[in-house]
Amino acid sequence: MIEDTTTDQRTATKDPGLRGIRALLAENRGFRLLWYGQIVSQAGDWFNHVAVATLLLELTGSGSMVAWMLILRMLPVFVVAPLAGVYVDRLDRKKIMIATDLLRGALVPCLLLVREPAAVPLVYALVGAQVSLSAFFEPARSAALPCVVNRHQLLSANALMSVTWSLMLAAGSGLGGWIIGLFGLKAAFLFDAASFFLSAWCISKVAIPHAARAPSRPGRWTRGFVELLDGLRYVASDRSIRSLVLVKTGVGLGGGMVLVLTVFGERVFPLGTSAATGIGVLFAARGVGTAIGPFLGRAISGYHEPSMRRLIGIGFFQAAFFIVLFGLARNLVLATVLLLLAHLGTSVNWVFSSVLLQLKVPDEYRGRVFSAELALFTVTFCVMTAFMGHALDDLGWSPRLLAQLSGCALAVPGVLWLLARPRGRR
Repeated sequence: MIEDTTTDQRTATKDPGLRGIRALLAENRGFRLLWYGQIVSQAGDWFNHVAVATLLLELTGSGSMVAWMLILRMLPVFVVAPLAGVYVDRLDRKKIMIATDLLRGALVPCLLLVREPAAVPLVYALVGAQVSLSAFFEPARSAALPCVVNRHQLLSANALMSVTWSLMLAAGSGLGGWIIGLFGLKAAFLFDAASFFLSAWCISKVAIPHAARAPSRPGRWTRGFVELLDGLRYVASDRSIRSLVLVKTGVGLGGGMVLVLTVFGERVFPLGTSAATGIGVLFAARGVGTAIGPFLGRAISGYHEPSMRRLIGIGFFQAAFFIVLFGLARNLVLATVLLLLAHLGTSVNWVFSSVLLQLKVPDEYRGRVFSAELALFTVTFCVMTAFMGHALDDLGWSPRLLAQLSGCALAVPGVLWLLARPRGRR
């Protein structure tokens, strides 16, 4: 742990709510810069998300085409992430984050070349390349965080980063839809590109120690697979780690809701003349819910591991219940409230599983564990999104029915989590 990024141990142990977060930002320059980079980058991401969905709807008018875009925002991660985790554990994580930010910033402006339906495959290629780079960035950031803050600040740091993701979802989606309606798609793509470059600059100013690792044989690709298998054996050998890795996979069972919300914004609750406005409002409600959830969960559980695990189970059932009700809502105001309440649960699950893994997993395995977690979540998300697109366009199922099915799917990991809880006191 680097000395200049830690706070007084007594203060960190108490971690007194919002005061602890304010102290973390005030006293830890490294985390503060990492957070600044996240703000601008994720705001640009959600501008981009609404812009690409709007572009595809305008060019094709097909829910399936949007579904494939959502899949391509995730599927490359499943292919790339396992080996990416090997290099996150082997190489300098700071350099990985900077390089991937610069490359993603260079790719985004290429979306400006798409102006007719024949160029839609270029959208998919660019989205796939950008997400493949994210498969390196996200595990590197998760694995590096315990090197930037001390262990008693991990819950505050993860909660703040989750809330930031949520607020950027709300602000980026809502503001993005409004700006696209006024100024067109070009503004969103250019903002997203600039955000990656600014994020890279912020990360370049953060002191992230690079731990010495066992040397690998240069030029031997098989060595990477050996290290990958070693990481998978580590996950499989520990029941507690294995169950935590699968929490986000359970959240991925509700991943089809991302497509459902896009279609709801266009067909069920349209606002104004552009589909982007209705889409933006629904994604903004989702963002507000995920922003509040970690703070409520943190206030209830603190750092008490059994309480954190208990809230993970509750989170699945809460999300399931309110998403089913969302599918029945008949007006936009009620729909946004139900959507907000549903995502209180999923955000608690996301943050608590990350914190517990960061506390439990040794540094030399952390990159591979977070990469495996991301890959499993991704494949679940993609399967559910593909099914939703097929059900919309080929089976003729309504968006309301699909929302209710998504809610029921989220109850399944809740049941499995309860069944997997250890019996008796340890």
